[in-house]
Amino acid sequence: MNKTILYIVVPCYNEEEALPETNKQLHALLQEMVSDGLVSSESRILYVNDGSKDNTWQLIENYSQNPQYRVCGVKLAANAGHQNALMAGLETAKEKADIMISIDADLQDDIRAIPEMVRRYDDGCDIVYGVRKARTTDTWFKRNTALGFYKLMHALGVKTVYNHADYRLMSKRAVEQLCRYEERNLFLRGIVPQLGYKTAQVFYDRAERIAGESKYPLSKMLNFAMDGITSFSIKPMRCITSLGVIFVLISIAILIYVIHSMIANDTVPGWTSLILSIWFVGGMILVCLGVVGEYIGKIYIETKNRPRYNIEKIVE
Repeated sequence: MNKTILYIVVPCYNEEEALPETNKQLHALLQEMVSDGLVSSESRILYVNDGSKDNTWQLIENYSQNPQYRVCGVKLAANAGHQNALMAGLETAKEKADIMISIDADLQDDIRAIPEMVRRYDDGCDIVYGVRKARTTDTWFKRNTALGFYKLMHALGVKTVYNHADYRLMSKRAVEQLCRYEERNLFLRGIVPQLGYKTAQVFYDRAERIAGESKYPLSKMLNFAMDGITSFSIKPMRCITSLGVIFVLISIAILIYVIHSMIANDTVPGWTSLILSIWFVGGMILVCLGVVGEYIGKIYIETKNRPRYNIEKIVE
């Protein structure tokens, strides 16, 4: 009998509609994997309730009380955000599991890739990334903005896996190393590739959400992208310096043009170009201040060193 204990970590925020079907599918898959000898019968599904306002936690408690479901749960005292909820689940699971697989509750990520992930672990990989084959289910806007984000992260020198979200397998020692990263501005897609263990990729097709609504509207996606950029690269700060040099060169060119106009007696009072220059430079100054402020804000949050989450209850 296989002694590898698997915990499937599922962050949940207002997933009352999706959770019954999610639990049904994950339970069937886990049963199949245990029967095939792929994982131990001690394997579990770990739901993390991230401050849900609906009946998500009640469902999790009900599932945990039924032994056939192999369910346990963590209830956070308040909404801590997807990345923090995921970390809470991983930190809880590593005490009992040999391997952990994180997946979102909407099951858009194909759970049929999980057995292959476990096989890659058996082959010696500590981290196995679930990677989408294509983005055919996304809108044109989301598909192209995602592509632009990955290209930007690469240009900034940040290690990321293209078309990979937070669907991955991690071994116990990989999670233990991950827990040593104590920053409050979590961007796991950038942190995990830094761990340095042997990795592999499993490809799958992404499906439509089984129920409920997306918990990542455009505003959250933009904030998440900003966290990813500012948590791993100082190149935006260096770009500001380069921009300052460019403006100095432009101002010198304008000065030469002004002197030439004065000599040629070709000056016109109240140049439109002057107003445009003032607005342009003023706007760029505000943008640069915003970038600097973003980094200062990150420093402010980190120096307070507050807990990333508070656990209210654990059910097993």
